Amino acid sequence: IVQDMRYATPNNFMGKTLAGYKKGECILNYDTAIALKNVQQDLAADNQTLVVFDCYRPRKAVLNMVDWVNSGDGFNKKYFPATHQSKLIQDGYISDKSNHSRGYTVDLAIAPIRKPWVKWWRPNVCGNRRDPQSLNFGTPFDCFDKKTATDDKSISQTSQKNRQKLKALMEKHGFRNYSEEWWHYTLRLQPQDAPFYDFDVQ
Repeated sequence: IVQDMRYATPNNFMGKTLAGYKKGECILNYDTAIALKNVQQDLAADNQTLVVFDCYRPRKAVLNMVDWVNSGDGFNKKYFPATHQSKLIQDGYISDKSNHSRGYTVDLAIAPIRKPWVKWWRPNVCGNRRDPQSLNFGTPFDCFDKKTATDDKSISQTSQKNRQKLKALMEKHGFRNYSEEWWHYTLRLQPQDAPFYDFDVQ
């Protein structure tokens, strides 16, 4: 599985490495990791791979995002062209208490297998059809826009099919999708009282 962990780099909507990311490593609850491994095995038969953008997210990084939303510094408005920065929590694009901090949630896409994998750095523009090297999902990861809803019909047929392929594979192996973000999945077996963690990614 390719790790392109955006919050461990400045290549994200805040334009800086987030608090708690000492390294770009995907950390997950054990059951979640095994389920993701099973998805990857299905994709390998098609010479494709998962690309993970975020996995476990320290609580301090979540609070970092919340502070940024409230700061109004407006870095790279191209991540959220149709809404105001101050409404990103209210509109459901950023959470002030994220399941990512529990270790059962992952943000990801599908890409053809390539070696070596190149971690491109460029501003995320919601008008771009995809992140470099991934399949066409209609928008890049972390585009805060209505077009990122998994079942959005305004994107191309190819993009819709790719979203549904990802959804079907993830659901087959026990994940549920957050309907407003095509890339966001949580293991269905996550206990309701699963704790929120704040250790560093390293």
